[in-house]
Amino acid sequence: QVQLVESGGGLVQPGGSLRLSCAASGSIFSLATMGWYRQAPGKERDLVATITRGGATSYEDALKGRFTISRHNAKNTVYLQMNSLKPEDTAVYYCNLKTFPPYARFEIWGQGTLVTVSS
Repeated sequence: QVQLVESGGGLVQPGGSLRLSCAASGSIFSLATMGWYRQAPGKERDLVATITRGGATSYEDALKGRFTISRHNAKNTVYLQMNSLKPEDTAVYYCNLKTFPPYARFEIWGQGTLVTVSS
């Protein structure tokens, strides 16, 4: 059974940094595309960044240069480094795992970790 557990959220001042982690149980992590999404209060869940099993990354345009997604396959973990944080980055951040053909399609979400950017 695959589970995702996020950590690293918290309260940070504007301009500060945080690194989120998402640890996956099970054996499919290395086959999966991993993503970070966020949901601000009263808003829809939006894509932040993704990283394929081969390490190719993509970002929401407005976050390029401030956020960096990375993965460590041996640790079954994906990271989101967030720099120069702004109050509008306040949200619950969710980790996502997806597998695609030639593997069976599968998707799972983590429980979310709250990031609050405030002075």
